[in-house]
Amino acid sequence: MITLLTKQLHKVQAAHGLSKKELAVSKKILQKHIAGALARDQHFHNIVDDTETVRIIEQYAASVKGSYDHVVLCGIGGSALGPICLKEALTHLYAAEQKERNHPILHVIDNVDPAMIAEVESILNFKRTLFLFISKSGNTAEVLSMYLYFKARCIKEGVPFSDHALMVTHAGKGKLYELGTKDELPIIEHGPVGGRFAVLSSVGLLPAALLGINIKKLLKGAKQMRDKFLSIDPKQNLPFQMANMQYLLTKKGKHIHVMMPYSQKLFRFADWYRQLLAESIGKEVNDKGKKVNIGITPVKALGTTDQHSQSQLYNEGPNNKFIMLVHAKSLHKTIRIPSLYKGDKSLAYLQGATFNQLIDAEREGTADSYTAYNKPNITIQIDKVDEVHLGGLFMLFEGATAFLGELFGINAYNQPGVELAKKRTVTYLKKKR
Repeated sequence: MITLLTKQLHKVQAAHGLSKKELAVSKKILQKHIAGALARDQHFHNIVDDTETVRIIEQYAASVKGSYDHVVLCGIGGSALGPICLKEALTHLYAAEQKERNHPILHVIDNVDPAMIAEVESILNFKRTLFLFISKSGNTAEVLSMYLYFKARCIKEGVPFSDHALMVTHAGKGKLYELGTKDELPIIEHGPVGGRFAVLSSVGLLPAALLGINIKKLLKGAKQMRDKFLSIDPKQNLPFQMANMQYLLTKKGKHIHVMMPYSQKLFRFADWYRQLLAESIGKEVNDKGKKVNIGITPVKALGTTDQHSQSQLYNEGPNNKFIMLVHAKSLHKTIRIPSLYKGDKSLAYLQGATFNQLIDAEREGTADSYTAYNKPNITIQIDKVDEVHLGGLFMLFEGATAFLGELFGINAYNQPGVELAKKRTVTYLKKKR
């Protein structure tokens, strides 16, 4: 179960928080925004019904099980952040150090820094490595350059490239597809979704399946939240509730939104969400062509780590932030703090407690401190970090982002501001040779 706990939001002074009355919305208004979001003809909400792609992915994953020790994913932005989140949340945090493993280690190259490429390459046995190239357009410079590089390295190592590589892209489109077809690589269709909305498509499901993650359970959680996204009952529609809070708080000057999971395994979820929010809502013009320069700046934080690096700013700095704490009721396991030094009264509060209780107390105390300083905050509560709940979280924020686009009157699915840098990159690279 996923729950939005808003009591702290209501306790904040009216100028900075939101009352239940402010958040109230009619079914008629909600229906309007659902219709608007669906009219954009994006498929993030129904990509989870693509059983054929699931069948193909599971079949492929089963066919190569045990064949590879490493999977090197070459992608950037939405082609990388979702898979990284899935790996961190649903596999062992220190898989690379485990002596015995049932599945390969995933390495994601989402930068063209030569240090990253060289150091990943230095740990690979090419005979036991699978290269996965992901690009929606098939024309992403970073992915194409890595394709050329690792093909050449496979040739040098005497490894058949077609047996050690596959791609996720649009069939029949783009340079990646052209090269992959020529090299006889297997291809799995990217699907009709933009990169930052693609984690529940083949982009995320394929690497997840290769890591042994149960992708059907992931989609089960996503479908449950998708049904809420389509619900005309304001009490059931959690994605709209989330978007409505964010939208109304921007009207009160809260243009920085902090995602702060109290779970090490969800830290990369905040990374994934950062792209989703920034690229979807940061727009120069609205649907009417009017220049508006709309945007929400996403910040990632981690409880309890960032209580000691960011909370001073959040509490005593400018009141321009909305903070979303994420709480997993059941963490990985219960670990008790040993009852040593029993005569030391300064340690009495720790004696016999668990790390689970400590992290919960830290979260609750931090939320209370934000409220005391009139900094709006909510807690997003899940039962535990598993496939079902992570799938639900993905869909919760994809749906909320779609609704934010409607509330702001902008297109949440395009990214014209990214294109200029891509064009300039080609120009400068030509000058450097």
